[in-house]
Amino acid sequence: MSVADRLGTGSSFGGVPRGRSARGRAKAIVQGDVPAYELRRLQLDDVAPTPLNPRRNFGSEEDLTRFGEELRVAQLAACVAVSRPAYLRLWPEHEAQIGDSAYVLVNGERRFRSAVHVALETLDFVVRDDLAASREEFVDHLLKENLEREDFDVVERARGVLELVRVCSEESEKGARARAAKRLGRDRSWVTNQLALLELPSELLTMLSSGSLAERDGRLLARRLKEEPTLGGAGLLAHLKETREQEARSREEEKRLLQQAKKTAATRSSAPAESTGAVDRSPAPESVLSADNTPRETEAAPSAPRPNLSPRNSIPAEERVLSADNTTVEEQRPPAAAAPAPSPTLSADNMHGTKGDPAEPASQGNGTTTPAEERSRLLVRQLGTSVEEQARTLASGLPPEQLTQLIEELHAYV
Repeated sequence: MSVADRLGTGSSFGGVPRGRSARGRAKAIVQGDVPAYELRRLQLDDVAPTPLNPRRNFGSEEDLTRFGEELRVAQLAACVAVSRPAYLRLWPEHEAQIGDSAYVLVNGERRFRSAVHVALETLDFVVRDDLAASREEFVDHLLKENLEREDFDVVERARGVLELVRVCSEESEKGARARAAKRLGRDRSWVTNQLALLELPSELLTMLSSGSLAERDGRLLARRLKEEPTLGGAGLLAHLKETREQEARSREEEKRLLQQAKKTAATRSSAPAESTGAVDRSPAPESVLSADNTPRETEAAPSAPRPNLSPRNSIPAEERVLSADNTTVEEQRPPAAAAPAPSPTLSADNMHGTKGDPAEPASQGNGTTTPAEERSRLLVRQLGTSVEEQARTLASGLPPEQLTQLIEELHAYV
């Protein structure tokens, strides 16, 4: 494999694939698939680096020495240059800076400087005047080649983007950033953020270049500087510290709330059924009504002593009944000389019936019912369709004291 076949496939080489044979390369050149440039061995004294290169950090002297000695043994990738006339057509103002050099370096300045550092006289070059077709084209290739490098620091990249925007604005200032972004394959907002970094104070730019300040933090400080242009480096760093502390507190609070929510969910899943908030509508433990409407004491809580009352000897002066809305209303009983009014009861089939003196008629002789009977029937319909449901309705609608009092009054009619 020739040296030309080992040049690589970077942007400066037009995507030339490796391993092409001499015959295949000649055919590709004729068809226009690859440019017709060839590898040249140039004297380093005849080459000058371009002043447009945004890269400033080429490594320490030890790095340059080590890389230069590697180049002395073998140069695996060629440098890229343009001829002096092609370059000066674009930037005639750089004539004094490039001196009498016949070529201007486009890519490979680190290799060039390392070779000069160890006193090498020549290197392999590819001369590509097609890269100098326009200022935009030249800076675009110059920047793309550097963007592919891992050691291209943030500030160098931002300076390269700025140079590309400048040459794009020579055609028209309107849309210059958008054209630069399109050439780089980036969003316009990315270009804007890169340019904003260059507005930071010099001490922060140094921190960005060294890596002690993250690019993310640099963008944050650039936005803050735009809001308050009078802030210096110390004020911006204080703002960054405060912002990071606030973010840390927010994360801790979110973490605490998440743990609390998980703990609450675990507690609810392991709690017994009665603690889930369901309303217990079972009858009160003091007493229940059996199917034949006779009160029955429960074992859990014995009822209070029953009063020695019966409907024949000691009927209370007032009879308490429940209205349709479960409120207690007072009903004045007939005079003591009169026979006691029949008290309504609930039968096993939830039909209205009377219990009391057998001789007492259940209704008036003309087939009509008394107002008390009408209230009793309405009460049956309101309480429910079964004895158990009636008991639960009463237990849930009355406080314990009134429920106990009601049961005692009912005992008097048994």
